[in-house]
Amino acid sequence: MNERMYLEILNEANSFGAKVIAVSKTKPVEAIQAFYDKGQRLFGENKVQELCDKAAILPKDIEWHLIGHLQSNKVKYIAPFVSLIHAVDSEKLLEEINKQAIKNKRVIPCLLQIHIAKEETKFGFSEEEVLDMLSTISFQSFSNIEIHGLMGMATNTDNIQLIEQEFETLHQLFLSIKKEFFPNSSYFKELSMGMSSDYPLALKHGSTMIRVGSILFGNRV
Repeated sequence: MNERMYLEILNEANSFGAKVIAVSKTKPVEAIQAFYDKGQRLFGENKVQELCDKAAILPKDIEWHLIGHLQSNKVKYIAPFVSLIHAVDSEKLLEEINKQAIKNKRVIPCLLQIHIAKEETKFGFSEEEVLDMLSTISFQSFSNIEIHGLMGMATNTDNIQLIEQEFETLHQLFLSIKKEFFPNSSYFKELSMGMSSDYPLALKHGSTMIRVGSILFGNRV
């Protein structure tokens, strides 16, 4: 582990009141344990099977975040224990999460993924789609999910101005949705944006959760 870098990022995030999600996808349990031993409790995984395998053998007080694209048929495997699902990108997926949450007699926190990048390969609601969905009766009937905020990924580019513009767009949408749909909510407060390459810009534009992996663990194998 890169302990010096970890402490630097932790201090920087703390100065903005933000949390660090250590993205541990493809990393061995020993590497995760090393960060755990330094006090890290929030870990992010991309794939359901890998998340389940690691959760089964690592300490039980780890808060596991599913940060990758989630298929509806995989929700049942993480529903009993996942702490936060970052990449909810359809009403159909929300419906399945709610169904599995009811089965497990718990409320599952979720973030709505917004498509802010210039790349078509990224998932997420458009601004219009998310506003429409939040207005529907069906959404309001989901009893066992809590929308804790929004998540987004900026374009993978060296154009800092573009990245900042995308992050600020998401920040403004977050503020607008909070005011219109969650004005009295104590839990709609998370804005998950920023990765190893752009987290300082994300923090500057209101991120409350940064998802960093390669800068902590080294490049994926």
